[in-house]
Parts: sequence; C-alpha cells; structure tokens
Amino acid sequence: MQYKVAEEGSPLITGLARMIEEDRCTLRWIWPAGVEAVYIGQRLIDDEDVSEEDEIGSLRLYTKAEYKANNGYVCRLDRARMYRFTIYILMEREEGAILLKQRDGENRMEVSAHRAKIYYSVSERSGLFRKHKSIQIEVRTEVALGSDVLCYVKKQGGFPANREDGLMYPFVAPFSAGRNVLPPIEVDKQDHIRLFLADVRKHGHLYELIATT
Repeated sequence: MQYKVAEEGSPLITGLARMIEEDRCTLRWIWPAGVEAVYIGQRLIDDEDVSEEDEIGSLRLYTKAEYKANNGYVCRLDRARMYRFTIYILMEREEGAILLKQRDGENRMEVSAHRAKIYYSVSERSGLFRKHKSIQIEVRTEVALGSDVLCYVKKQGGFPANREDGLMYPFVAPFSAGRNVLPPIEVDKQDHIRLFLADVRKHGHLYELIATT
C-alpha cells in the first residue's frame, strides 16, 4: 500500500467535522461517490517523527457501512493530549491499494478532549518581626504535568496579573496526577505569587488553571 497525491478529478474527503463529549470523539465527513472505504490515521501531535511506513502500519480501515452503523467514526481521547486525524481515500489499482493525499488539507483535523483541570492554592505564613514570609504552593491536577506546563510569577506590592507582570520562575520538576505540595519558598514580605500556564499558545487548549483558596 502506497501514498499518492490526489490529482484533479480524484475523489476527495470534504466536510470533515468533529463532536466532543467528555473523552468521546465522533468524526463525520462527506463521502465522495463511489468510495466505499477509507483509512484513518490517528497520531499524537508530538509524534512528528512518525514516518509514512510507520503510519501505514497503524492506519485503520473503515468502511462506509461501519460509518453508517456508528453515525460517524467514534473513538476515545486522553485528556490534555492533542491528536491529528487524517482520512485517506482508499483506491484499488492494478499495482495494489493506494491512499490519496489531499493538497487542500480538508481530510485532516486536529482534535483534543476537554481541557484537564489544574487547581492550585498559594498560602502565606509570616511572623510579626520577620522580614520574610514563607509561601506554600499546592497543585491538584487531573493529569500528570511536565515541568514546562506551569510557572509562577513573583511581584512586589501586589499580585501579578499575568506572566509578564513580575519575575517569572519555571518549575524544575513535573507534577504527578493528584495532589502535589511543593517545598516552601521564602520571599520578601511585600512579595506575592501567582501561578500561570508557561506557554498559553502551547497549553491553553489542553489545560484549565483554576485558583482556589
């Protein structure tokens, strides 16, 4: 089985759409006339090094009859992961089966399940005659987090409004799913700390950060 770029007049996948309910994803598209089966590729976005040969080995054959019976293509997604789905027209030729690559990208879609929730709290403890205070950060997350997902910002005289509103510090260790209590941080009495997503463009569609008291 090989890939081939779709030529003018080739049957094409159009109208690709998704519906997400919790971790359940349903894909629907318009089948071109005469096409009775497709191959569906599903990969994580961070698997960019997957070769065509590797992808062919993981493709799933899906018939038009299955599509009608299930009212689309249905699968389950892990929270806080971004997937890329590609629907390939299956063409039978004398030399064997061929999968059509579409230049217009209408057969490809990036999908993620609902954002995983990250709850955090910041508590302060100080003595009357001390120049510094102790900050305790607690993070509760629905899924494990890499060390690059969160950061904290320290600002003197008030709470930071965003990542640029003060001094930003990365976390050096990942967070496990569930409750994480970090070692106390010593800061000046006038300093305040708040947590943010380190890269909103990269992680904003995967996680929801919620401050608690």
